[in-house]
Amino acid sequence: MNQDFLKESEFESEKTQSKARPPKLWEAWIPVLALIAMLVVTIVIIDGPVQIPIALAAAVAALVSWRTGRTWKEIEVGITHGISIAVPAILILMTVGVMIGMWVASGVVPMMIFYGLKALNPQWFLAAACLICCVVSLATGSSWTTAGTVGVALIGVGSGLNVPLAMVAGAVVSGSYFGDKLSPLSDSTNLAPAVAGAELFEHIRHMLFTTIPALIVAMVVYLILGFFNGSGEGSADGMKELMATLSGAYEFRWILLAPPVLVITMAALKMPALPSLLCGALLGGVLAMVVQGVGLGELVGIAQDGYVAKTGIESVDELLSRGGLIPMMYTVSLILCALAFGGALESAGMLSALAESALKLAKTTSGVIYVTLGTCIGMNVIAPDQYLSIIMPGRMYRDAYIKRGLHPKNLSRCLEDAGTLSSPLIPWNTCGAYMMTTLGVHPFVYLPFAVLNWVTPMISAFYGWTGWTIDKIHTEKPAPELGGK
Repeated sequence: MNQDFLKESEFESEKTQSKARPPKLWEAWIPVLALIAMLVVTIVIIDGPVQIPIALAAAVAALVSWRTGRTWKEIEVGITHGISIAVPAILILMTVGVMIGMWVASGVVPMMIFYGLKALNPQWFLAAACLICCVVSLATGSSWTTAGTVGVALIGVGSGLNVPLAMVAGAVVSGSYFGDKLSPLSDSTNLAPAVAGAELFEHIRHMLFTTIPALIVAMVVYLILGFFNGSGEGSADGMKELMATLSGAYEFRWILLAPPVLVITMAALKMPALPSLLCGALLGGVLAMVVQGVGLGELVGIAQDGYVAKTGIESVDELLSRGGLIPMMYTVSLILCALAFGGALESAGMLSALAESALKLAKTTSGVIYVTLGTCIGMNVIAPDQYLSIIMPGRMYRDAYIKRGLHPKNLSRCLEDAGTLSSPLIPWNTCGAYMMTTLGVHPFVYLPFAVLNWVTPMISAFYGWTGWTIDKIHTEKPAPELGGK
């Protein structure tokens, strides 16, 4: 597009914007309440897909925005800007769909499942799955890479061990977001202190006070759950059947570990996510042809529509029939509708109005902490993107923390405790949609078992109430002047 035309459009938009008034608080609440009401009806009563109610809520937000004096052109720009934020995530989602199909066809995922079944015991599988994801996510700084590689394999292992998949997905999400929150390689770990005005490593050290206790709680829960799930004769029989089916359907060679090792290594070296995943998908495709004898035409079909297993055993076929570009389009449509709603709210100033009104309720230090945590979670619901849930509250509350003499690392920790960790628990959030599609389990189903993700904000709120670990800004006393008292 012509640059002069872009500048002219921006100029006209600014002129028009000056005629619009800020939304009143009651106006800002209209689209939010409409979204909640329509989601309740759709999910609870008619058990339907959530794209339509979210799209209708975006239309309500556009009408409210129009009422405040904004033109359709401005509303449209706000919506498209909101969507543009998620374009990189959408491209990654599409690539992951292709990659998973390639990895199943090549035997990468089946081999990881096969040897995982041999190595892991059902009673401590959930704890082990969480720890494995903790290590990988710390090394890569990416929850998405972790879930898309070892997470997919762990879902298969859990199925073979007869462990409920909701629990497995919860353990994977908990471990994946442990590293996403603490690794210096993570985008969110760098973003939160940058927005709040804190230093990176003091931010990480400060997060240990909430994250480590939450991980301990999660591990205890997973160990307890492990004693009541996945044990017994039925589990052993199912595991043997799955292992026999996998070894008969695929040829296993150690070279099949090359794609996940490549992706994890590239992520650890801070290579961009999209080319890293694309390289993993391409290598998986090559191995599918070389090791498993898949034809090129069949491989293209798998990349498009996903891998369809035909082992003759329904449970195994259901487990292995995964991936593909087209199946990812459901998730992409969900993200587009959700971010259209968030973009309409943000461009009209409705998100700012809601956040500012919340801050008026915060009269104490604990109140500021509660408002920050609640706003981050709320942003993940109504402006469904992890980055927005960090940037907007950080920008809005930074001065409030300074005025109260609170160190910026308190704010940056809250942004991660609630913003980063609540994002995969919401189905229409970009992170929740990714986890739902990659792991094959709905976020509302695995939510009770993603222990780290909901315990951490609770610990953070507890610290706000007690004042523990809430650091103040330390200012040095000025040196006395010569000759003074």
